[in-house]
Amino acid sequence: MESRRGPLKSAVPSNVVSPVRRCSRTACGRPAVATLTYVYADSTAVLGPLATYAEPHCYDLCAEHSERLTAPRGWEVVRLSDGSAPSRPSGDDLEALANAVREAARPQERAAQAGGGKAGGSRGGDPVEVGRRGHLRVLRSPDA
Repeated sequence: MESRRGPLKSAVPSNVVSPVRRCSRTACGRPAVATLTYVYADSTAVLGPLATYAEPHCYDLCAEHSERLTAPRGWEVVRLSDGSAPSRPSGDDLEALANAVREAARPQERAAQAGGGKAGGSRGGDPVEVGRRGHLRVLRSPDA
C-alpha cells in the first residue's frame, strides 16, 4: 500500500535479528564482548569471553559493563581470560624470563659443566628440576 509520500512502513518491528549481539543491560545498545553466568550453588558469578551462541540463562555484556561488574555481598566473581587477548606478564614472569636469558648467554660455563659432569654416568631421560619461582620451574636437560 502506498500513500502520497511513498510506501507505508509497518508499525510492527521486523523479526530480522541483528548479527551483532548486544549488551543485556537495560538501555545499553553497545555490542557484547563477554558472557555472564551465575552459579547459584557456589554463590559465584562467572564472567568469560562472549559465548558462541546466546544461552537463555546467561547475560551478554559490553566492555564497560563487564569491567564494572560487581557481585552481591558474599558472592565471588570469577573472570575467565580470553585466550586471544594478550595477558599482562607478572613481575615473577619477567624476572624468570630475564634469568633464563642470562643463563642462555653463558654457553661456556654450561659446556664445561656438561663435559665434566658425565663421568658419574647417565642421569636418565627425565629433566631434573633445579629451581622454582612462583608457578615457573627451571628444568635441567638430561644432556646438560
